Amino acid sequence: MTLTITPSGQSCGARVTGVDLTQPLDAGTIAEIRAAWLDHHVLSFPDQRMTEDDLERFTGYFGGFGDDPFIRPIPGHDHIIAVKRKADETAPLFAENWHSDWSFQERPPAGTCLFGITIPPVGGNTEFSNQHAALDAMPADLRERVEGLQAIHSARAGYAPQGMYGAADPKGPGGRSMDIRSDEGALETQLHPFVRSHPETGRKGLFGCAGYIIGFDGLDDAEGLPLLYELIQWQGREEFRYSHAWEPGMLIMWDNRSLLHRATGGYDGYDRLLHRTTIAAWDGDRAEAGFEGVRP
Repeated sequence: MTLTITPSGQSCGARVTGVDLTQPLDAGTIAEIRAAWLDHHVLSFPDQRMTEDDLERFTGYFGGFGDDPFIRPIPGHDHIIAVKRKADETAPLFAENWHSDWSFQERPPAGTCLFGITIPPVGGNTEFSNQHAALDAMPADLRERVEGLQAIHSARAGYAPQGMYGAADPKGPGGRSMDIRSDEGALETQLHPFVRSHPETGRKGLFGCAGYIIGFDGLDDAEGLPLLYELIQWQGREEFRYSHAWEPGMLIMWDNRSLLHRATGGYDGYDRLLHRTTIAAWDGDRAEAGFEGVRP
């Protein structure tokens, strides 16, 4: 099996052909995909007619399954969630703000796999922002302010009962079609270094952003919140981005330790359905990330 890897020409991303993901992969092919993933941060695999079992098998090659809280899995597959939107849905777009998946967890997932099933003919790109590039290009004065900071991560803004996807989220006709279950557990907080070394490559980058980051340890809101606003403007700059255009039957996998991502709309009047798994934290993530534990 010979892989062809074609870089996107943007800040990250590459297209991979020459592999059939509906079949088991040998160790050499898995290693080649992993190397490309670490190099390009997000890979797309077109023309894959994968079943749920295929998606689970592929995910398992790269570290097993992460824990997906707050969203009910699809029937019969505890590790797959449906990212979907109906043609007539009026609820706010899911995941439209920059984030790294589940960064509020003690051990956030190393990566995410997303498989396109029903893809509208217009809109719906997924945007990625390379956080190694964001750190490399950061002005010296801003970098000096963030070096050594521990960011406080929490799911409260989205998944607490009073959050965006909580009690006030539209239900019923035209309401949200995703099965999101808000919970008081979203109020918990977790510390992670804002500038940290990637646990596999050692390359430094920024981890997380406003949304799941609600402040910085040791800074009060008067200092921390303006800094967060300044950072999100920097982290999502155009020069750090890759805009991924979907095709039916396409799988993408991305590195949550290197990237931020967000959904985009522009497909009103069309159904959209993707299946998602998360790749569990790499064995070295806990030690290399400088784990500090859960805050009370």
